[in-house]
Amino acid sequence: MTELALAVFASETGTHLLHPPLNRRWYSHLRSFDGHAYEQRLAARGLRFLPRTAPEFPPLLRAIHDPPPGLFVRGAGDTGLLSRAAVAVVGARACSGYGASVGRSLGRELTRGGLLVVSGMARGVDAEAHRGALEAGGPTVVVLGCGIDRDYPAAHAELARRIAATGLLVSEYAPGVEPAPWRFPARNRIVAGLCAATVVVEARERSGALITADLALEEGREVFTVPGEISSALSAGTNALLKLGAAPLTAAADVLNFFGIEEPAPAGRDALLDLLPATADELVRRTGRPAAEIARALVELELAGAAAAHEGIYRVQ
Repeated sequence: MTELALAVFASETGTHLLHPPLNRRWYSHLRSFDGHAYEQRLAARGLRFLPRTAPEFPPLLRAIHDPPPGLFVRGAGDTGLLSRAAVAVVGARACSGYGASVGRSLGRELTRGGLLVVSGMARGVDAEAHRGALEAGGPTVVVLGCGIDRDYPAAHAELARRIAATGLLVSEYAPGVEPAPWRFPARNRIVAGLCAATVVVEARERSGALITADLALEEGREVFTVPGEISSALSAGTNALLKLGAAPLTAAADVLNFFGIEEPAPAGRDALLDLLPATADELVRRTGRPAAEIARALVELELAGAAAAHEGIYRVQ
């Protein structure tokens, strides 16, 4: 129960603690804290607490230099989900349409390949990665920078509900903790810590996504970044990561190969129909398949009379 008491104490005092502080305030809190009653209150709200000493606590997160005392957990997924091979997909909140498309495509294709997609449910790339994972029919994990009982941003309450139906939302912060700017960089260490690899899709020079990438690099984890236009501010951070030695990502297969996973079966022509209307380039980005393969499938659809192109946009006939 010490980890739960410490997690609640840290949340209530707004402190970042690895171990119990040797002070009067902590000992007073510990004497009055009823762990069993607190767990019962959590359970009544559909919440759980996974202490750092529990066997099922994710080993990659336990291995970072400042792991949380434990994780508050919400959602129908089993906590064993947190120990699966996972990749963080992060990026700009105010992303471009291209960044949103890439984030969603990566979420979908990495999930199809058997990986767990982890992100922060923020606007932009994060949310699109979660949506892509859900579209692929797999679970996904959100790491919150606020109390576990909060949906942040509030506009993503419905997305949080969908994620909780099969996956998990986790936080080191107890119920009732408000979002605060300093909590999100702290949250990012958990995003990176749960994953063997991190993908940065788009990032400005001082983006929070770069904090996640830096934390991943400090822990010796792999970092991939999507190259961007040299004239775009949204590419300044990602292109800087490339200069520092991050691996360039041009398709989901780059990440799958890192994990030793074979690419899923090619997207057939019938599967492409579900993605129309779209241009050929959009289909390449959204499926992660080679352009030549997509081109062949589109030709087959046109010959079969199932789709037609007008001004470069393919539509279902």
